[in-house]
Parts: sequence; C-alpha cells; structure tokens
Amino acid sequence: MEDSFQHKGLRNKLVEEIRRKGITDERVLEAINKVPRHLFMDSGFIKFAYRDQAFPIRAGQTISQPYTVAFQTQLLEVNVMHEVLEVGTGSGYQAAVLVEMGAKVYTIERQKELYLLSQSLLSSLHYRLHFFYGDGYQGLPTYGPFDRILITAAAPEIPETLLEQLKPNGRLVVPLGGGNSQVMTLFEKQGEKNFKRSEHGLFTFVPMLGGKE
Repeated sequence: MEDSFQHKGLRNKLVEEIRRKGITDERVLEAINKVPRHLFMDSGFIKFAYRDQAFPIRAGQTISQPYTVAFQTQLLEVNVMHEVLEVGTGSGYQAAVLVEMGAKVYTIERQKELYLLSQSLLSSLHYRLHFFYGDGYQGLPTYGPFDRILITAAAPEIPETLLEQLKPNGRLVVPLGGGNSQVMTLFEKQGEKNFKRSEHGLFTFVPMLGGKE
C-alpha cells in the first residue's frame, strides 16, 4: 500500500497532461492528484498506472483512462456533500475521486468479484462510501433521489429508471450507445419530467449489463 514520492511525482505529471487535454476544473484535478491510481491496478500493470490510458482489471472490465474519469467528473459538477450514485464500481478508482471531492457516494456493482475487491481496497485506504451489489439499471430507489448520477459503462439506451432517481436540478452523465464508441451525454433535470440533454464527444466504454453475477 505504498504511495511513494515517485508515485506522487508521476501523478503530478499525469494531472498536467490531462490539464493540457482540456480539463479545467481545479477541484477535479486536485482529486485526481490525491488518488493513488497504482493501488487500483493489478501488479502487472502498476508501472503503467500513471499513463493516461485504460487498463484491464478483473472480470473482463477496465480501469478507465484518467482523462475520461476527469471528463465525466467535470461534467457532473460535483459539490461537497452532494449525494452521488455511481453505477459500475469497477476498480473503485472513480469512486475514490468522487469521495476526494467531498461527495457522499453510493456505488453499485454487478460483478461480485469486483464488488468485494473494491470494497476491501477502498476501506483499507480509508475512503468512506456506501457499497451495493446489484443491478445498476435499477439504481438505488430506496436511497435516492440523488444530486448526481454517474454511469461508468456504455448504456445502449437512455436509462429511464435512473433518470427518475435524480433530484430537481440534478445531473446524470452516461456514455450512450452501442458499438465501438459512445456519446458522452449529460441530462440535466429541469422539471418533474423535463430534461435538458447535451452531447459531449465520443468515448469508448465496456457495455453496461443488467442483472448481477
């Protein structure tokens, strides 16, 4: 669980790289700079931890490219004490960034292996958040509504069930579409059934699946 001066230096370089790529929210950059990404990766990939690339993790999933994590987080506009639902815990890296920004995070994962691993790791790193094992398409209606919802896998269509779990003025960010690339899409709740939709470029994500394993 070492986070050395070398790791911190590499994080500084990573932050400057994603800043050059267009991330302007200093709170997002500060959070990225605090999270020890190398601890969220399998040992065979640790030397690549501070490259701005996605890498494989367990259960056929990936840890997202840091730029993508920063881009989605910036689009969310997270404030301190916002209640944020993350759909797809994965490695836990994105959840850690949200906690560093002061959010109250609820994260749900359908892969039992990843759910257990991320819960263990984040707890050992003293990140406090709420973990759930289940179907992300259903969200967490018992705990909602949420100020922000972040979907970290490619959704083939608009997730209506999740939109219903947004608070007024809430924001939901989702990579929308199938195929090899998805459109990063922001939904802003402006009324009970009224959403403003905007699109923010092409990204590549693993597909969002229903149920749980």
